[in-house]
Amino acid sequence: MNSCKHPISHALTSFNGETADAAKKQPVKPGAKIHHLPASIWKKKEGESKSPLDIAIENSRDFFFREQLPDGYWWAELESNCTITAEYLMLYHFMGIVDQERERKMANYLLSKQTAEGFWTIYFGGPGDLSTTVEAYFALKLAGYPADHPAMAKARAFILDNGGIIKCRVFTKIFLALFGEFAWFGVPSMPIELILLPNWAYFNMYELSSWSRATIIPLSIVMTERPVRKLPPSSRVQELYVRPPRPIDYTFSKEDGIITWKNFFIGVDHILKVYESNPIRPFKKRALATAENWVLDHQESTGDWGGIQPAMLNSVLALHCLGYANDHPAVAKGLEALANFCIETEDSLVLQSCISPIWDTALALKALVDSDVPTDHPALVKAAQWLLDKEVRKPGDWKIKCPELESGGWAFEFLNDWYPDVDDSGFVMMALKDVAVKDRKSMDGAIKRGINWCLGMQSKNGGWGAFDKDNTKYLLNKIPFADLEALIDPPTADLTGRMLELMGTFGYSKDYPAAVRALEFIKKNQEPEGSWWGRWGVNYIYGTWSVLGGLAAIGEDLNQPYIRKAVNWLKSRQNMDGGWGETCESYHDTSLAGIGESTPSQTGWALLSLMSAGEANSSTVARGIQYLIANQKSDGTWDEEQYTGTGFPKFFMIKYHIYRNCFPLTALGTYRKLTGGMA
Repeated sequence: MNSCKHPISHALTSFNGETADAAKKQPVKPGAKIHHLPASIWKKKEGESKSPLDIAIENSRDFFFREQLPDGYWWAELESNCTITAEYLMLYHFMGIVDQERERKMANYLLSKQTAEGFWTIYFGGPGDLSTTVEAYFALKLAGYPADHPAMAKARAFILDNGGIIKCRVFTKIFLALFGEFAWFGVPSMPIELILLPNWAYFNMYELSSWSRATIIPLSIVMTERPVRKLPPSSRVQELYVRPPRPIDYTFSKEDGIITWKNFFIGVDHILKVYESNPIRPFKKRALATAENWVLDHQESTGDWGGIQPAMLNSVLALHCLGYANDHPAVAKGLEALANFCIETEDSLVLQSCISPIWDTALALKALVDSDVPTDHPALVKAAQWLLDKEVRKPGDWKIKCPELESGGWAFEFLNDWYPDVDDSGFVMMALKDVAVKDRKSMDGAIKRGINWCLGMQSKNGGWGAFDKDNTKYLLNKIPFADLEALIDPPTADLTGRMLELMGTFGYSKDYPAAVRALEFIKKNQEPEGSWWGRWGVNYIYGTWSVLGGLAAIGEDLNQPYIRKAVNWLKSRQNMDGGWGETCESYHDTSLAGIGESTPSQTGWALLSLMSAGEANSSTVARGIQYLIANQKSDGTWDEEQYTGTGFPKFFMIKYHIYRNCFPLTALGTYRKLTGGMA
């Protein structure tokens, strides 16, 4: 496996075990050295019989020791949907730098993810997704697959049955427009001049979420230039229109009712299109220069932008549209950064939408600490030092709304100085807390800065968003461009729960002003049934785990009715097999909250939630622990096909390949600590 600049754990990717028989014959790829510890430090002395719980914990710990990479971190695949790789293939065609071997591998990957019905989904077992299927089809067409290929014919039938290209989402239409397969005037307007609006304006670039800002600014350059690379007839996809498009097909569907915000913004879009067609645009040149400088300034030294594929790919695309040569340092570094997000084998290549080594390392470190690995264990010390070396000490976009706040905290990726986030920062600090690093003074300083930064990011309503403070202009999600409903980064219960847990872990009381406001936010945002919505994980089980952990840590009275309501809700959602699961469809249909096939990660969250609320000795928890033990494999791991992570609720789901292993270990270790369990 080739993962370019950074090694990635083979056992924590979708490429592990694809050919099980062949894999058995291959020697296991070594990870970091396993440090075997004296028997006296473990719960069970050598020669004494071990319980199934002890064995499960030991096997899981040994797996993580094996998979720790030489520099001290853990890094697992972050799997999403096929649009990420399809757009990568499109980028190379648009820039005229096609690598046929890499293209062959990308096409193989795309075909491997097509369902038997012929469509592509946004999560395992999900329904066919029109935009994802159109992008995969188009990418395969560019890679040379003819329209009469069986896989293409099945995909085309699904696409036409669901309305064709006209019914796709905005980003799909933009990629088609780049090649003349969709009309640019059918794309929602995002005038480049918007970048010139001052920060006090109701709508300005810093009222967008970090991921939207880092994507839309370069994309506004592309949409201003409106480039078209003509394709040979064999690569075109006009067959994906139900009928030849008419001008009315490029208009946006209005909501029922005369006066709605969506209908208002559709009217605004019409006005903007008239403005954009005007040859006299006095601020256009200045705005283009401002956007160009913003893109160049926000490129990391490694070539990344924002740590996410949309920002990186569109920034490379924007510079190309502005005339930057493919070998220009900014473009070349950007292409190299995209390559570093790839996982490649002899026959397959996938581009990840993002990479999560800091998050993965914090999760693994916390799981090992919670499973009674000594805090001076060399593997833990090495991981902790690696995390400390990744502290963000530079000001990022968050500084616009928090000019007096000192830099601190952690990001998600190897390097993302512009966009640290409170979720990673909080979890990193909780994982680091008790590890016996050599320079404790240095770690204490990093934690102090990180806590101050996180507390300084609290929004006015008492909650926390991920990357920005008070990013709450909900109307922005009504504009035609916002069909992913993700233009903002508002405070959410799961992140606010994490911040309560951070405060409680480091000795803050529930009377601390930030905690008081956070508790009010949590209570206000509880669902009627007792759960909390999960923004960054699927879904209500995730949100409830984060909140209950925070409430317990900050010292809230666990017998309060609102907490018991949450506990009862979780208990009611336990499956017959003892586990918990929740389908991604719960974002669309709240009646599915907490309902789905049992998974190791979601079972881990539910167990941790209940144990936080004082239920460690309950029969419900015992059954959940038995589920985890019974479903563990001989190598200490768990299988999980479902996607339990969330990028954009409803529209972009994620499978973190570390989740199925780290959360069960955390739950098992926590259970043993609380009960001395002999499960």
